[in-house]
Amino acid sequence: MDYEAHFRAALDGLKERGNYRVFAELQRHRGDYPHATRYRPDGETQPVTVWCSNDYLGMGQHPDVIAAMHDELDRSGAGAGGTRNISGTMHVHRQLELELADLHGKEDALLFTSGYVSNWAALSTLASKIPGCVVFSDALNHASMIEGIRHSRAKCHVFKHNDPEDLDRLLSEYGPEVPKLVAFESVYSMDGDIAPIKEICDVADKHGAMTYIDEVHAVGMYGPRGGGVAEREGLMDRLTVIEGTLAKAYGVVGGYIAASQALCDYVRSFASGFIFTTALPPAIAAGALASVKHLKESPFERKRQQERVQKVRAALRSMGIPQLENPSHIIPVMVGDAKKAKMISDWLMEHHGIYVQPINYPTVPVGTERLRITPGPVHSDDDIERLVKALSDIWGQCALHRVEAAA
Repeated sequence: MDYEAHFRAALDGLKERGNYRVFAELQRHRGDYPHATRYRPDGETQPVTVWCSNDYLGMGQHPDVIAAMHDELDRSGAGAGGTRNISGTMHVHRQLELELADLHGKEDALLFTSGYVSNWAALSTLASKIPGCVVFSDALNHASMIEGIRHSRAKCHVFKHNDPEDLDRLLSEYGPEVPKLVAFESVYSMDGDIAPIKEICDVADKHGAMTYIDEVHAVGMYGPRGGGVAEREGLMDRLTVIEGTLAKAYGVVGGYIAASQALCDYVRSFASGFIFTTALPPAIAAGALASVKHLKESPFERKRQQERVQKVRAALRSMGIPQLENPSHIIPVMVGDAKKAKMISDWLMEHHGIYVQPINYPTVPVGTERLRITPGPVHSDDDIERLVKALSDIWGQCALHRVEAAA
């Protein structure tokens, strides 16, 4: 087999369909987010405004976070030195785990190197190590959850997205003696819709099932202390496992689960994705700890971010730019064609210095391609005006569909 020819042919197919992903090479500037410098393919640089980051609250630039990382770097050095089992558990790791447990009202928490790894490791371990466990997974769960469940080789049923009645129907096929695990998200990252957490918990409790919620796009963002949608709705005690990330609203990197002490110890003891990987660098853990502590106390970033989201939504409506309405902070601007989505993204970057990444298959279904806009507390009125005007211009040039503008 000509392996190189196979690789090139597969990549050519992605390019032909408009699904080939080109990474924008950026230099962020401390204290000046969302503004950055883009390194162009021709070797030149270009100032850009970032509109698609998951650093939702700009905490990756917060002085407290940066200072904590500097202090821990000076105190501990660069790396953790090993896995958590072999010399890699630093004091700051346990401080962060206890802070996260407190955030979610749980007995304990367990750190992982990313949110992807925490989902993969926790779900694969629970579903494989609990004898006869059957998993019930929301149809739009993240790839990390799907991969974790698949790796477990446990029997899995997929219930209709955000549909407690369909979940109830599937759970009813199993008696009370069968261990069951219901896995779902709170905020779904591409459509921005929010799960009916109470109703799903009601159904799970009815059938004696554990509940596992992915709050990666909600922690730091919702609730009086940033505990996520479950905290906002007073439902944290109804959930067996709350999974989150330190890489989005908290602006650093890492993932975690929060649950009972026994469950966390169970995953710690059996999850290969935890056991056999080097621990997070202590400076990273220190930065995340500072970020979690700050957002527990400060509502400013959340309130400002929510105000910015509403301002962008209103401006898009006034121009007739089609957006997928939802109750979260994520604004999907719907295009419906992969090539057009990439063309719009490229045009915004080249002509206006506006960076919005196109989202296409396999992240979203074919025909629902979009631009995913994530306004933050650091976007100014001028930033918003430039974004919406540029979108309106390209919509007109390409004769793209507009919705009836709001009065």
